[in-house]
Amino acid sequence: MSLYGALPARFRRERILIIGCGDVGQRVARDLQGRPVRLMALTSSPGRVPALRRLGITPLVGNLDERRSVARLAGLATRVLHLAPPPGEANDWRRDPRSRELVRALMQRSAPAALVYGSTTGVYGDRQGRWTDESTPCAPLTPRAWRRVDAEASVHGFGRMTGARTTVLRIPGIYAPDRPGGTPRERLLRGTPVLQRADDVFTNHIHADDLARACRLALWRGRPQRNINVVDDSDLMMGDYYDLAADLYGLPRPPRVPRDTAREQLPLMLLSFMSESRRLRNDRLRTELRLRLRYPTVREGLASA
Repeated sequence: MSLYGALPARFRRERILIIGCGDVGQRVARDLQGRPVRLMALTSSPGRVPALRRLGITPLVGNLDERRSVARLAGLATRVLHLAPPPGEANDWRRDPRSRELVRALMQRSAPAALVYGSTTGVYGDRQGRWTDESTPCAPLTPRAWRRVDAEASVHGFGRMTGARTTVLRIPGIYAPDRPGGTPRERLLRGTPVLQRADDVFTNHIHADDLARACRLALWRGRPQRNINVVDDSDLMMGDYYDLAADLYGLPRPPRVPRDTAREQLPLMLLSFMSESRRLRNDRLRTELRLRLRYPTVREGLASA
């Protein structure tokens, strides 16, 4: 259906709007099934409407890049989950125009009680393997991370102006055996190398199902103006992660190469992930959202297949 304005005032159930209802958004929808809520999702693809309806979601056809389309979201929801990424490129490479337009629209009518945004742990930049919590200042190194920092500022600015509880979930690598490209199997089959131990970096992960549960809990339990690292308890370097996966799948471990060799063999996007090393704490995830991880480490998550 198209966006036609606010739902009737007599409708008393919580109205949850998911912006960016891909794999994680659909997992959130499944996690909310059977609860007294009405689910809506913004999609720019009319072809996805039937699949969303099968999940009990009211599809709203629109596009975050079109101001008139975004404006129709005003007043629709009592709680909003914003999972849409910034554009790959922007006129101002440090800004996320999508998040700015969304919060501008949400301020036009009664603001939702809660706005939860899915950001990235890349906002911390390279911590050279040091432990990192939410009090660590942002130090983004890439344009995409800078746009995430801008999106976080837009979300929290919305909270300060409206009184809505805003929660930023800082998300690392998402994996799941039932997620497209959600395990290292394909990379292991290709024999893609990893860094030798002397050059290796720490890596962080969260299972897609645990992430979906964190999103759902944040809609109700998130504290005002709060950032939360949504990471599991794994403490692994990237090469060790791929070795673990190879052993679980019965595949050869990937070759280890020096960083100079990796620069010649690997694509720039993959190299960028090998240029930042962080070890992330998840205390707020456990104490504030009170999430009990179903997959505390990647070993349990990968083995679940």
